[in-house]
Amino acid sequence: MPTDPQPGRPAPAATAPVTTTPSGTAPASTTPAPVTPVPVSPTPAAPAPVLSFQAMPELTQAPVRSFSSAPAQIIDPNKRYRAVLKTSQGDVTLDLYPKVAPAAVNNFVFLALNHFYDGTRFHRVIDGFMAQGGDPLSADPAQQDRWGTGGPGYQFSAELVSGVRFDKAGGLGMARSQSLDSQGSQFFITVAPADFLSGNYTVFGQVISGQDVLNRLQRNDTGSGPIAGAGADTLLGVQILQEQ
Repeated sequence: MPTDPQPGRPAPAATAPVTTTPSGTAPASTTPAPVTPVPVSPTPAAPAPVLSFQAMPELTQAPVRSFSSAPAQIIDPNKRYRAVLKTSQGDVTLDLYPKVAPAAVNNFVFLALNHFYDGTRFHRVIDGFMAQGGDPLSADPAQQDRWGTGGPGYQFSAELVSGVRFDKAGGLGMARSQSLDSQGSQFFITVAPADFLSGNYTVFGQVISGQDVLNRLQRNDTGSGPIAGAGADTLLGVQILQEQ
């Protein structure tokens, strides 16, 4: 996230030579015609490239919530990806970071295309901090006591990249337990700067629209535990867009 060169100094005006007439009288003076400067049109800046995104095809028609191993590579790290989270409060669109965290982005895209997140809930939303979701158990109200403990059936390692931080609202990160190797399906999105997380949790995206939707999600956790009687908003589905 060059400086303009200083304009050149104009050349000094030439001095007309002094002449004499044979009679010794002073020469008649002539007044040069005024020179009208020619206006120079500024060079227009090159237009920014127009990005074109297309929805990626789904891998299944119904939700698949358990897998035996981490997914094979299905993204191209050299392309850009966006995720549209369709929630019960509205849509949230995120830019994903495949070059920063290729494993996390690949995992999120794979799960989304398998409808893994459909019907899950934002089971842990802390005012002034973050909204957490992605637990498959949260799709079942009967298992509410276990919300926050589920995963996709495999785990993978954190991708901690220097300079990529949770220093503003809208940062998308991978949730995990104490181990750096315990990432699965759960994710969180910050609702305020949370730079104390930087260097400890994978950052793999950023909200580009819909931060107001996150601000409307039901706050249901104090940070120390669930708020009794508080509900949880639903993640209806996730659409993945790929740059064309």
